[in-house]
Amino acid sequence: MHWFRPAAAALVALAIALPAAAQKDKSYEPHIGQPGKDVIWVPTPDEVVERMLRMAQVTPDDYVVDLGAGDGKIAIAAVKKFGARSLGIEYNPDMARHAQLNVERAGAAGRARIVQGDIFVSDFSQATVVTMYLLPALNLKLRPQLLAMRPGTRVVSHSFSMDDWEADEISSLDGRRAYFWVVPAAVAGAWTLELAGGGAAEKLELTLEQRYQKIEGTVALGNALGGLREPRLRGYLVAFAYVDGKGVLREFSGKVSGARMEGTFRADNGTEGRWTAAKK
Repeated sequence: MHWFRPAAAALVALAIALPAAAQKDKSYEPHIGQPGKDVIWVPTPDEVVERMLRMAQVTPDDYVVDLGAGDGKIAIAAVKKFGARSLGIEYNPDMARHAQLNVERAGAAGRARIVQGDIFVSDFSQATVVTMYLLPALNLKLRPQLLAMRPGTRVVSHSFSMDDWEADEISSLDGRRAYFWVVPAAVAGAWTLELAGGGAAEKLELTLEQRYQKIEGTVALGNALGGLREPRLRGYLVAFAYVDGKGVLREFSGKVSGARMEGTFRADNGTEGRWTAAKK
């Protein structure tokens, strides 16, 4: 048997032929505090990652999108611990490649992936859960995009809030905070409310005011306006009550779907029925 020793020039040519990305991936190791686009990289502790995903009540039916994916740990945990599908969006191309390798090493490549991209121009509108560990100014910059997502989308942020969009839940763990929101439906405006059943076939005018998930409003009762009692909005779920012209308390619950709402009501005199509302 004869052994062939390639010339030095051939070795150089072979090295040049190797994909540049593969060479980078092999040598790249992120370090805490390294600069990125608008942020520095600080990984979220594993226990906080799990707490964030539990706050969002992630299930195998969910599609989790992590904004600023870093080393990919949230995308990986969503798959490995909760059975969800996931996507991580990372601006730094070296970090994105590193995170995708982590996904593959973890055996999560079938349901998770990391892509290089800018979170402010990327389309993540199909997510059912959005996670992030950004800075307050970046949270506020993202807020309009998050509020425009499908009602019921769940959002979790490590460490930083959304200013006057108050969190639905705040959790503390080892001195770290996680903030949780449910994207609310848009219900502000005038609605025509119709009741059917329970001897209450009526058409009323309902007016709602809204500040994020907090709502209040009135219903026209002849020449009077009745204030809504305990109005609540959680994603696309809505509930409210009012006292009618005869002094009967009516309680409503239902779902919002664009310019329509519908559900059931019951009154404290024992009557029950269905209701619908159309936005004017």
